[in-house]
Amino acid sequence: MLNVLNKVEEAIIALLLVAMTFLVFADVILRFVFNTGWLWSEELTLLLSAWLVLFGASYCVKTGSHIGVDAFVKLFPAAGRRFFTIIACLLSLCYCGLVLKGSWVYLSKMHKIGITLRDLPIPIWIADSVLIIGFVLIAIRVLVQLWYVITGKIDTFKHADEASESMEIVEELKRMEESA
Repeated sequence: MLNVLNKVEEAIIALLLVAMTFLVFADVILRFVFNTGWLWSEELTLLLSAWLVLFGASYCVKTGSHIGVDAFVKLFPAAGRRFFTIIACLLSLCYCGLVLKGSWVYLSKMHKIGITLRDLPIPIWIADSVLIIGFVLIAIRVLVQLWYVITGKIDTFKHADEASESMEIVEELKRMEESA
């Protein structure tokens, strides 16, 4: 089930990125070469970027691409790291729940009112439904992390560690220079 979710999420992220790139490229060509353009392209680009951000946030939780501040947590043994990670997961789930509740109220009101986007004939509640979709995905990813911590597969979140990644690149470049 998670593998299907992973593939769908990655496909949607790729599709959103391609659509945004094409839309902006085409609009720039239309404006600067043909002195025309699409009135609705800016609004659609902003909408696509909002969808990309929330799908990307979920993907980053899955892959550990978020930068984490874990210097304090690393001071503890594995049991302490697991405890703090469980607390962080529970707090993250509470946050997702609050955003989901607020999103549901907002989208319900937009549906009831029937407002459409400014430049596109799309109801706002459909355009902004990514709030619920994105935060459900984030909650699923946090639940998976929580399960991994509880079952002992991990003891803390994976985080992007730019310093160690940079040092690995430096070491690799040194090895390449020495072998050349």
